[in-house]
Amino acid sequence: MPGQGAGRAGGAEEERIVIELYFWPTPNGHKAAIMLEEVGLDYELHPINILKGDQFDPKFIAISPNNRIPAIVDHEGPGDAPYAIFESGAILMYLAEKTGMFLPRDTAERYTVLQWLFFQVGNVGPLFGQCGHFQGYAPEKIPYAIERYYNETLRLYRVLDTALGERDYLAGDYSIADIATYPWVMPDVRKLHKLDIDQFPNVRRWHDAIAARPAVERGSALLADDLKYGDPTDAAFDNLFGRRETEVG
Repeated sequence: MPGQGAGRAGGAEEERIVIELYFWPTPNGHKAAIMLEEVGLDYELHPINILKGDQFDPKFIAISPNNRIPAIVDHEGPGDAPYAIFESGAILMYLAEKTGMFLPRDTAERYTVLQWLFFQVGNVGPLFGQCGHFQGYAPEKIPYAIERYYNETLRLYRVLDTALGERDYLAGDYSIADIATYPWVMPDVRKLHKLDIDQFPNVRRWHDAIAARPAVERGSALLADDLKYGDPTDAAFDNLFGRRETEVG
C-alpha cells in the first residue's frame, strides 16, 4: 500500500513502490510504519502475522534473519539495487539518512539523537517488553520477575521524564529517538505495564504531542484491527514464545 503520508496524487502511470514494509502492529513494527509516514516514502505493506507464525516463513527469514518484524526492502538501495534491512533501530537510521530527515548532520546533535535511540533499543524496548511479558503473557505469575521488570520500567520512565522536563523532545528537536520510543508508551502497551503515565507529566506531555502528529496517527493506525496485546491463544503463545522459536535459526 502506498504510504498515506507520501502525498502521491496518482497519475496516468502508477509510480513504482520504493519500499516494502514487513510489518505487524507491535511497538517495534510501529516504529518503521511511523517513520515511513513521516518521511513520505511510498511503501507496500506485507503483513507478517506473528500470532499465526508468519515470521517462520523462509522467505521472510531471508529478509529478516532474526525472524522478527519489522523489516524493509528498499528497491532503490545502495548502488540503486534492492537492499533488505532488519532491526527497527537500523531501519530508522537508514531511512533518516536516505531522506535527510530526523537525524542531524552536526556531530554533537547527531550523537545526542543516537544516544537516545540506543537508550530505547537497549533499555526501553527489552525491559518494557519483559514487564509486559510477565504481567500479560507469562502462564505463571512470578512475583520476583513482575517486581523486577515493573521497577525497571518505572526507573526508565523517570529517566525519560527528567530528560523531557528539560526539552520538548528527547534530543531537542523531534527525531528518530522519539519515533523509536513513542510506540512503547502508547496506551495499549501501557496497559500491560499497569502504570499510570500521569505519574510522569513530562512523558505525558511528550506522548500527547507526538500522538497528535498526522503521520504518527497514520502509522499507528496500520492494521489497527489486528492489534492485540496479552491473553494469547495457545497457538499464538507457541508462535510468540514457545518451542517454534527455538527451532528457527
